Amino acid sequence: MKIGIIGCGTISSAYFEGARKTDVLEIKACTDLRIEAAQAQAEKYNCEACTIEQLLADDEIELVVNLTIPRAHVDVGLQVLEAGKHVYSEKPLGVDTESGKHLIETAAEKGLRVGCAPDTFLGAGIQTSRQALDSGKIGRPIAGTAFMCGHGPEGWHPNPAFFYDIGGGPMLDMGPYYVTALVNILGPVKRVAAITTKGFAERIATSEALNGLRIPVGITTHLTGTLEFQNGAIITMIMSFDMWRHSLPCIEIYGETGSMQVPDPNGFGGPVAVCPAGGDWEEQELAFPNNARMIGAIDMASAIRSGRTHRANGALAYHVLEVMCAFDKSSESGEHVIIESTTERPDPVPIGLNEWEID
Repeated sequence: MKIGIIGCGTISSAYFEGARKTDVLEIKACTDLRIEAAQAQAEKYNCEACTIEQLLADDEIELVVNLTIPRAHVDVGLQVLEAGKHVYSEKPLGVDTESGKHLIETAAEKGLRVGCAPDTFLGAGIQTSRQALDSGKIGRPIAGTAFMCGHGPEGWHPNPAFFYDIGGGPMLDMGPYYVTALVNILGPVKRVAAITTKGFAERIATSEALNGLRIPVGITTHLTGTLEFQNGAIITMIMSFDMWRHSLPCIEIYGETGSMQVPDPNGFGGPVAVCPAGGDWEEQELAFPNNARMIGAIDMASAIRSGRTHRANGALAYHVLEVMCAFDKSSESGEHVIIESTTERPDPVPIGLNEWEID
């Protein structure tokens, strides 16, 4: 399948590199508001650099990978759908549920597909975690924790301002990895109760290029809450850009007969450890390939050809978006937020595949 890429920023290199690993898809063209960025990637990865209008008018391109900034994800995605092409977006699906729902509904009306990062849950770490749970190694899941804590990207990122504007913050930036991993392992979320806050009114950039730049903070940066899943499991979550240091785990799940340590969902690998009742932690064999970014789009292209449901699909991405947006809604209302959407757990990756193979 011939595809195009819209957005040639830093993250695009991971997608271009991933496309080199497969014969399922071929990048035909790329574009960016900064034409020099598109030209640089086109020269490096042997594809065409063009305008977005030219890319969307190209009848050979069936799927477009949308790597624009979060606030543009839906607008660009709608342009792709209007051009009659499938769209695979970087995370999050959108910056609010209304626009995200509009994107999903538009695709359905046109008979087209929406895919969305993260695809890290297709890697060895989260797939092994799901296999351990599904095989009964910790029994019925009762509770768990999910923590992503730090002090934000202004100390190292070359353009950190958008992290503190609409569409940024720890929840919409990092939450997709955590919520998607949990939904893949446990299934859909039923309701959310949360309290959120903003620890600092402004941030001071300390990167070499922007040292001293004052960045106003327009979103919540410390979000704490509880997710009740449809299967009854209760997960305590903290997403924070307001913590200088901590010693909290990424994800742990506690079941009737044991506990499980789940690896950082922002990566594709392990380790995964299970502690049976009365025992000690036992590291699990990673029976799946690690892969890397672009595997979600590869899976989507393969699924379009075969007619099956792709794993990093629009229903999953919209459910994750609704869960993330529920944190601020719950904090503002002082009430639980019932999650209206639901989703199927994506099919597990078959055991025995080599890296970059998908089925």
